[in-house]
Amino acid sequence: MKRLSLTIVRLALAGLGAFLAVPAMADPTAHDLLAKYDAVMGPESFESVIAMTAHRDDGSSRAYKMRVLKKGDDKFRAWFDEPAAVRGQEMLRQGDNLWVYMPSLKRAVRLANRDSFQGGDFNNADVLRVNYQADYSATLAADAGRADAWLLELKAKTKDAAYDSIKLWMRKADLQPLKGEYYTASGKMLRAAEFSEFKNFAGLVRPGKIVMKNMIATQRYSIMSWDSMNTKVNPAATKFVLDDMGK
Repeated sequence: MKRLSLTIVRLALAGLGAFLAVPAMADPTAHDLLAKYDAVMGPESFESVIAMTAHRDDGSSRAYKMRVLKKGDDKFRAWFDEPAAVRGQEMLRQGDNLWVYMPSLKRAVRLANRDSFQGGDFNNADVLRVNYQADYSATLAADAGRADAWLLELKAKTKDAAYDSIKLWMRKADLQPLKGEYYTASGKMLRAAEFSEFKNFAGLVRPGKIVMKNMIATQRYSIMSWDSMNTKVNPAATKFVLDDMGK
C-alpha cells in the first residue's frame, strides 16, 4: 500500500511538472491584431445588406438601405435602395479610385476617401475600403487603459489614407473590435466608433452594429448595421467596372 501511494504521488508530480513545462500562449502581435481586424471587418469576398441611419445636428435623421458586394482587397460596389432620393445611386471602388453614379446625371463622379459617406459620420473609406494592413503601420500599446482589451495604435502610410492615425481597441477574449478613435495629423479626434451586437454570419463572427460619433459636431452620429453577410460568393469582375454602373 505504501509503495502504491508513493507511485501515485510520483505520477502526480510528474504530471504537474509536465503541465508547468507547457509554455503560456504568446500575446498577439500588432500584425496579428491588424490582420484579424481586416479579416473580420473586410473578408475577402462578400455580399451584404446594410442599413445606415444618419442623425444630424438639428435632431433630424435619414435612413439608408444598400446592397454591397466585395471582391478581393480592391473591389467594392454598393447599390442604394432607400431612401427614394438616392434610389438608383451606386458607389464603386477599384483600387484607390472611388466613384458615385448619379442617375440624374447618368454618369459617375469621382470621390475621395475622406469625403462623408452619404452625408453621414462615416467617411467613404470606412465603408468602401477596409484594408488597414495596406494603409497603416501598427504598434501595440503597452497600456490599453482597460484589462479586457488590446490597444492598437495605427499610423497612416500615405496621405491618401482615411485618417492620419487611429486607436483601435480589440477584445482579448476573441480579438473582436470594441472601440475606435480616429485622428488628424495634429492629434485632433475626428470620430469615435463603438462596435457591438456581435453576430455569427454563417461562420464569420463580427460586429453587427457600429455607432460612429462625430467629435467635431458632437450632436451628429451615424449607426450602421448589417442585416446579412454571405462570404461564400465569388462575384464576377465585370461587376466592378465603370461601364456596368447604372445598368
